[in-house]
Amino acid sequence: MTELLPEIDRTRLLDLASELIRIPSFVPNESDVAFYLRDFFTDRGYDVLMQEVEPGRFQTIATLPGAGSGRSLMFNGHLDINSLMIGGTRDPWTPTVEGDRLYGHGIQNMKGGVATMIEAAESIRLAGIELQGDLVLACVVGETQGGVGSNHLMESGFRTDAAILTEPFGLGKIVTVHGGIMHFAIHTHGLSAHISRAQDTVNAVVQMTKVVEALQHVEFTYVPREDLPALPLINVGSIIGGRGQGYVLTEPPYIPDLCTIIVDVHHAPGQTAETVEADIRKVLDALAAEDTDFKYEFEMPPPEFFQGRRELVMEPVDIPVDEPIVLSVAYNHEHVTGKSPDVIGAALPMSYSAGDTCWLWGAGIPSLHYGPAGGFEETGPEGAYISVSEMVTIAEVLALTAMDFCGTA
Repeated sequence: MTELLPEIDRTRLLDLASELIRIPSFVPNESDVAFYLRDFFTDRGYDVLMQEVEPGRFQTIATLPGAGSGRSLMFNGHLDINSLMIGGTRDPWTPTVEGDRLYGHGIQNMKGGVATMIEAAESIRLAGIELQGDLVLACVVGETQGGVGSNHLMESGFRTDAAILTEPFGLGKIVTVHGGIMHFAIHTHGLSAHISRAQDTVNAVVQMTKVVEALQHVEFTYVPREDLPALPLINVGSIIGGRGQGYVLTEPPYIPDLCTIIVDVHHAPGQTAETVEADIRKVLDALAAEDTDFKYEFEMPPPEFFQGRRELVMEPVDIPVDEPIVLSVAYNHEHVTGKSPDVIGAALPMSYSAGDTCWLWGAGIPSLHYGPAGGFEETGPEGAYISVSEMVTIAEVLALTAMDFCGTA
């Protein structure tokens, strides 16, 4: 191995993370931050590929080219951020450092991880270290939609020998196991008329209350997993009801004839979209058998006009812990921190959810989650933060892992 060593620059890392915070990137409007990163990488000599995932929607794939004789490694992080919540006390787009915390919307999931993986690559480049294999930085879109960006990347034929996703699991957690996620809509249909003729109607919202209650008692078909004991999980995440296909909400004297819920199921290994749908339909068909006025429709994915809908099913993942990339991260984590990883496998509760590893592993790329953690301060839901010290430490581990896995000249 070369005698040159990468050096993580805390100020440089915070500057990049702060710039990413300043650029809003809600689904499906991540292109502004993608183009910012295009210019960032181009100015520093990376090979840059801009992928148009949908018309006008871009993601940035940058490569630090290797000498050509080593294994290739991908760092993968998503640019889309979660929605704003009510009750925030901070300006979400103004980065602020307080102690070991960097505050700003989207920094926890997962612009902090994106900045960390980029700083790891930059530390290698600026140290003059030449890798034998390519180091790829995939800054993708639409992870919260089911991973449309990483799925697009895989469908385009892009491959590396391994991948690390810097999702916010936290220092010490090398995550190779997670559940799956699927979203679907359930519609109840009614019969509308003026409230003065209510006896001649069927209220779709009232019918939906039966569905919401019944879903709390679904008996799923699955084999329990000791490392994912809470799966499967189900949540009715949103509801809208009104009159007509547009859910008219301004005619309360009229009985609503359409109601829709969006449902999330986090499913266990062995479950599929087909088995989950069958289990849900069994409950709904029982309601229909009890009430001839009960009419429902199951739709997966949810209708397109729900902006930001999760379009894809993310399958559960269980990657062998003896894969070379897992062993490399574990070795370099211990080298940097002086301690063995806390977890190699499932890290609860976050492993109950899913990630873009499903698309990479499904395409034959051994991959894992290893990224800096943060959280939300107690004074308000918009107080998202990331641990600065974890960003620095993980960037160092990632840089050494890239040198180890890709090899150096």
